[in-house]
Amino acid sequence: MSRTVWTILGVIAAVLIAWFIVDLLFSLLWFIAKLAIVAVVAVVVFFVLRSLVARRDDRRSIER
Repeated sequence: MSRTVWTILGVIAAVLIAWFIVDLLFSLLWFIAKLAIVAVVAVVVFFVLRSLVARRDDRRSIER
């Protein structure tokens, strides 16, 4: 009887620990994916801003 109780408690503890580890891993993976998306968007925005500034400089040099 005592072994059965310890087995049930061990299974519950294992499930809780696994739940915590999986939650932590998914949170970490989502954070990494979010960082990658932010990096891609930042690069796109950087090149758009760079092209806008370059056009503005071209217009100024033509007007002179």
